[in-house]
Amino acid sequence: MIAQYIPVVLAFAFAVMVAVAMVGLSALLGRGRFGRSRTRDTFESGMPLLDSSRKRVSVRFFVVAMVFIVFDVEVAFLFPWAVSVRGLLAEGNTAVLLDGLVFLVLLAVGYAYLWREGAFDWSRRGSQS
Repeated sequence: MIAQYIPVVLAFAFAVMVAVAMVGLSALLGRGRFGRSRTRDTFESGMPLLDSSRKRVSVRFFVVAMVFIVFDVEVAFLFPWAVSVRGLLAEGNTAVLLDGLVFLVLLAVGYAYLWREGAFDWSRRGSQS
């Protein structure tokens, strides 16, 4: 029983040894850079930073991000449903159409609610949500 896990333990031990060896060799052979220099500054896409990275971000940014993720995941559920509809209809299962319709109605209700609340109104400023 335990003999089955020996290859996994050996692979894990080998990975740990390689990681430790790489970090150790990098510390021994790499050029040491001590002190604050321009080479250690944070870069954004290869360009020096123009502003502080610790500035305030509106809550609306995070609300829009969460709404995007929720709707993106919900729409992603439509793809497997659409693939399986043909086979289920061929078997005589017509309830799958009702399930899809209920899902789309709930998606539309959520979309309408967010639209009514102004979640998609980009002209509003501030951290109102």
